[in-house]
Amino acid sequence: MAEPLLAPGPVAAGDGRLLFVLSGNMVLDAIEVSVVLVALPSIAADLGLSIWAVQWLMSAFALGFAAVLLLGPRLTARWGLRRCYLAALLVFAAASVVGGLSDTLWILIAARLVKGGCAALTAPAGLALIAATFPDGPGLRRAVSVYSLFGAGGFTLGLLLSGLLTPVSWHWTFLFPAPVALALLGWGLRVVPHTERRSPPRFGAGLLRNGALFRSTLCAATLNGTYAALLLLITFQAADRFGWRPWQLALALLPACVPLAVCVPFAGRLTARFGTAGPISAGSAAALTGQLLLLLRPPPRSYAADLLPSLMLVGAALALSFAALNLQATRGLAAEVRGAAVPVYQTGVQLGGVVMLPLVAALLTHGSGHRPALSVMALAGAAGAVVSFTGLRSRSPKGVPS
Repeated sequence: MAEPLLAPGPVAAGDGRLLFVLSGNMVLDAIEVSVVLVALPSIAADLGLSIWAVQWLMSAFALGFAAVLLLGPRLTARWGLRRCYLAALLVFAAASVVGGLSDTLWILIAARLVKGGCAALTAPAGLALIAATFPDGPGLRRAVSVYSLFGAGGFTLGLLLSGLLTPVSWHWTFLFPAPVALALLGWGLRVVPHTERRSPPRFGAGLLRNGALFRSTLCAATLNGTYAALLLLITFQAADRFGWRPWQLALALLPACVPLAVCVPFAGRLTARFGTAGPISAGSAAALTGQLLLLLRPPPRSYAADLLPSLMLVGAALALSFAALNLQATRGLAAEVRGAAVPVYQTGVQLGGVVMLPLVAALLTHGSGHRPALSVMALAGAAGAVVSFTGLRSRSPKGVPS
């Protein structure tokens, strides 16, 4: 998204309050990615759904996110960043209420689809508002770091909230974001500045001819898709084989997401020292190793011995690769091209989940055991690893990956 210019009279004294609102919204968006995961077995049992049917509650959010990402810059160019941001918060709250009060699968899916589309407007808009409000330099870097940290922590918080809310009723995993979004909307009306409008970025086929962007998008898509699919598989395995309750499922999945939240503040140092290609390749290899561990071993009989190692490996993969992939995707691009490259990259990330989740869920529902699903994940992970290794050959004279 092209960075907007502040209109005359921005709320300079409210920069801290603005960052609080934007970061709070980022947490809410990240929570939505994970909050339904722990609730899926309860929803499936309550409504009599298969894994294939209930996984659409995850896929729909990713699909809505992907569908609106490329449209978002045009909407904000036409209607203004502030107006689109605040409208998305209002629609997000309404969709939360509609989904939370329903027992009908297609309404639940539609609510998640709409919420994904709203998140696709607010997440990039938040970064654009930060770039427009905070002066370039240490202030901007700190603001972006805080924003990213809140986003990384939101996934973990979503798991924990789901573990607490699902035993009361899985409906609360849909409902609770509504008052939070409305509170952020009320505060945002006071502190989100007006911005001057700019022409939306132009998307062309030439973008995908950029090697770094192409590699980053493929690697991120396979990493995100296999990560989401693996968590889905492990959630149902632990629920079915071990009979675990939602709070136990939430705690069990933490090793897959806590490393990212912990490492975000140090991501800049990691890429500054080792570049981007090395951490991305290491992360891809770690994710693939975690998938192969589950594939090549017997069905899990113990969490500590059979599931935990794979969860720790995929958690390490995210910690290593997340920031490096984001940086590599836009490195060396002119500002006017970067505005189009970021939505393309983010769309690819979401499409990884849109493809992998239904495929893996179908194999879990109609296949014989978990091995077919794990085989597909491992093949996708291997493809991502091969693509990431090609980046190791693209180095500058100083050894910093391109």
